[in-house]
Amino acid sequence: MHKKIFSFQLTITKDVIDVLNHVNNVYYLQWVQNAAQKHWDLLSTSDLNNKYVWIVLRHEIDYLYAVKLNDEITINTWIENIYGVKSERIVEIKKGNKLVAKAKTTWCLLDKKTMKPIRIPSEIIKLFKAV
Repeated sequence: MHKKIFSFQLTITKDVIDVLNHVNNVYYLQWVQNAAQKHWDLLSTSDLNNKYVWIVLRHEIDYLYAVKLNDEITINTWIENIYGVKSERIVEIKKGNKLVAKAKTTWCLLDKKTMKPIRIPSEIIKLFKAV
C-alpha cells in the first residue's frame, strides 16, 4: 500500500515532563492516539462517521531517544496495512531528522450500529491510499 502521510508539529511543554526531565511515556501514547484521530478527521466524512467507529486492539511503541522541554517534534502517521476488519497504523515521532519514537497500532473497524467488527470497505481503503 502506498502511504498517505499526515503530519503535525508540537513544542514540548512543561506539563508533559516527568521527574527524569524528559517527556513521560504516557504522552507518546496520547500523541499516537491524537495522530490517528486527526488523520481520520481529515479524511473521513460525516456519513462515514455515522456508519463506522475505530477501536484499538494493540499498541507497540519503541522509545529511541529522550525528548525534553522546548524541543520541537514532528509527528507523522500513515496506514501501513489493511486486512479484513483490521488496519495497522504507523506513527513516527521525530526531532528534526532524528527518529525519537515509533509506534505501530492495530485498529479494528466496527459497524457503529451493531458495534461488531466489519470488513474495511473500499471507500475507506481509498482514503488511506496515496494520490
